[in-house]
Amino acid sequence: MHRAYPAWLLSLAASWISLAIAITLLTKVLIGDPIVYLLGDWAAPWGIEYRVDILSAFVLLLVSGTGSIIMVFAPRSIAQEVPEDRIYLFYTMYLLTFSGLLGMTITGDAFNLFVFLEISSLSTYVMISLGNSKRAVTAAFRYLILGTIGATFYVIGVGLMYQMTGTLNMADLSVRLPAVAETRTILVAIGFLTAGIGLKLGLFPIHGWLPNVYTYAPSVVTAFLAATATKVAVYVLLRIYFTVLGVRAFETLPIDEALLFLGVIAILSMSIVAIYQTNAKRLLAYSSVAQIGYIIIGINLLTTTGIAAGILHVFNHALIKAALFLCLACVYYRIKSTKIDDMAGLGRAMPLSMAAFVIAGFSLIGVPLTAGFISKWYLIVASIEKGWWIIAVLILVSSLLAIVYVWKVIEVAYFKSRADGSVSISEAPAVMLIPMWVLVGANIYFGIDTDATVGTAMAAAKALLGE
Repeated sequence: MHRAYPAWLLSLAASWISLAIAITLLTKVLIGDPIVYLLGDWAAPWGIEYRVDILSAFVLLLVSGTGSIIMVFAPRSIAQEVPEDRIYLFYTMYLLTFSGLLGMTITGDAFNLFVFLEISSLSTYVMISLGNSKRAVTAAFRYLILGTIGATFYVIGVGLMYQMTGTLNMADLSVRLPAVAETRTILVAIGFLTAGIGLKLGLFPIHGWLPNVYTYAPSVVTAFLAATATKVAVYVLLRIYFTVLGVRAFETLPIDEALLFLGVIAILSMSIVAIYQTNAKRLLAYSSVAQIGYIIIGINLLTTTGIAAGILHVFNHALIKAALFLCLACVYYRIKSTKIDDMAGLGRAMPLSMAAFVIAGFSLIGVPLTAGFISKWYLIVASIEKGWWIIAVLILVSSLLAIVYVWKVIEVAYFKSRADGSVSISEAPAVMLIPMWVLVGANIYFGIDTDATVGTAMAAAKALLGE
């Protein structure tokens, strides 16, 4: 028995128990009111309040669901990419990151959210640095610097709001803020909060940390962060803008116009940058920045359909990128590289892994009968409903660019032969293929049966808009 086996078993159990709890919470809030828990039985706003509504329960399900599946996949990949004497450290940091992300999602206290943000961030830096490349340490250090700036901006914004309202409870803030919403202090606070959260979610143009982190971190870490960390940061943005500040904040400030502009630039420019990448992980990293642009566009449409489309893409993109990065983890497991040229001939050598990449790639593009199509469809519908035809057209153009960069990998894998004398390559082990295909299957399932995801996203959007 490998000495890290107990650490993996504990991580696996914690992930799956969390998933069971998340499913239970979501079913309860869908048919009833939000669930409130007072930590230490101290009444809010003096005590810390945990609050689960439809949106937070949906994100809890996303984090625990993808985290659980990735943890089934992890042992073989981690054993190869992380030194044996540090494997236990990976599982420790995974649990801390997992706890921090779940805590950010469930807390109803703005400062407590900062505490969980720091717990997840600090452990994430360690996980990234465990990569077997020296560049992993550099990427982790760069992310530490930028992540610390982002967290500092967030806590400054929270501090300024506390100065003006005397409370940190989000529900209480939403009641007290309207009276001081147009003061200079609150306007500055909104700027700090937007910049801080934007850094964490990889918002263009402050996404500089993301490509290197996704490229050089261990493959399992990349898949986990792509599926969860940036998605929880989007959740925080939604919570601050709509729960704390309220929709009226958009009437007095040009927040939506500025973010919409950045979202449009992201979906076009980052898709173009992705086309020119030579490493498949870096290609998908720039694609992630573009996909975050879609989410930002949906949120800033400020309609039920638009916000629902953004929330839906948070869920669907997590499934897409988790599946794609696990495909690349299988590739790295066999050929010790994720450079596109090194993937020549893998369509025959690793048929199951590359077939999974093709299907998940179709979902990323937005091909019908995949999850990616559903959220892009609702984004286009929401844009047309608002009369923003140009935005709908740009979303379609960006999807066409996605065809180009996904095809780059498919072309090399299926239509180029491996170099003469190359070592025979076999398929990845079943213990890696099964969880990867579960995620691929989820991309197909949620592209056909949309009742659960679309219904939940619509309900969450209506709750955020107070409808």
